[in-house]
Amino acid sequence: MRISLTIFFFMFLALAQAQDDDQQVYTNEKTKEVFIISGRDTINLTKIIKEYKPLPPRWSRVNKVGMNISEIAFVNWNAGGNNSISGLGNAKFERNYKHKKVQWNNEMIMRYGLNVQEGQKIRKTEDAFAINSTLGFKMEDLSNWYFSAKANFNTQFTNGYKYPDTDTPISGFMAPGYFLFGFGSEYSPEDKDFELYVSPITQKSTFVLDQDLADQGAFGVDKAVYDANGVKIKDGKQVVTELGFLITNSYQTKIYKNMFLSNRLTLYTDYLNSFGNVDINWLLDVELKVNDYVVANIGTQVIYDNDVKFEEYEAPSGEKITYGPRIQFKQALGVGVIYNF
Repeated sequence: MRISLTIFFFMFLALAQAQDDDQQVYTNEKTKEVFIISGRDTINLTKIIKEYKPLPPRWSRVNKVGMNISEIAFVNWNAGGNNSISGLGNAKFERNYKHKKVQWNNEMIMRYGLNVQEGQKIRKTEDAFAINSTLGFKMEDLSNWYFSAKANFNTQFTNGYKYPDTDTPISGFMAPGYFLFGFGSEYSPEDKDFELYVSPITQKSTFVLDQDLADQGAFGVDKAVYDANGVKIKDGKQVVTELGFLITNSYQTKIYKNMFLSNRLTLYTDYLNSFGNVDINWLLDVELKVNDYVVANIGTQVIYDNDVKFEEYEAPSGEKITYGPRIQFKQALGVGVIYNF
């Protein structure tokens, strides 16, 4: 409505100006096009109005919430089985700004899942909270490279346990919490869901605000110091800071009708302690869209973090697995509802 009023206003001014300056207004009876004739100049006013394209909005947003539910129940079932129900809630919010040579992308992701099974306590199946923000500026209009500053924050909502033990948490809110901040360059081509960020200077801070976990030296912090009698004489540190090299990549594409692929990869190595030992966080997700409200998802996540150590244990084959970092893998398949607003 506002655009229509603006166009009408300029048409009125043009016609009034044409009359005041002895310009002629001509209408082609066959094509119904309106022309303004001033001396040797002819302006096709109808064509100008048709070809007018308003500037794209500077801000864009995404609001997406969803829920995946699976359930199984047995009544007098001869083959046996346990009743169970699982739910996974997820939400994604984006606020992105783009104008001329500046772009600012902001994202918040939340995921939380629970499983209730007959004969067992409630167990957590998913827990993630992340905020990402990237501010970029490019020197040339035709360039796809931006000088960028990136900030990233990750943690979880509630305590995590090594089931069936639910008395001793092995993680929790801000235990760990990760904060990364750095400067670099980002390749972000127009009209493509592809981003590649390279930063030679990125600070990574790991927080372990649970003192019991900090005393154990969990997630790479310095553990507590004890005397010969086992009495603690110095608390474990709750924060460890690194300075390193960061590469991130995100890519979304349509691979088939109503089938979409999303890829996120983060690589980080620390200059000071273990340069060349790369921490990896790789998420791959395929979404099959049934309609605007029903979707199916299959996703995987691979994590390798040199600061996350696992206890020594003996495999069923008799092989002794030593204490140290290992590859972490997660896979999920679900069908649920989703709502965009």
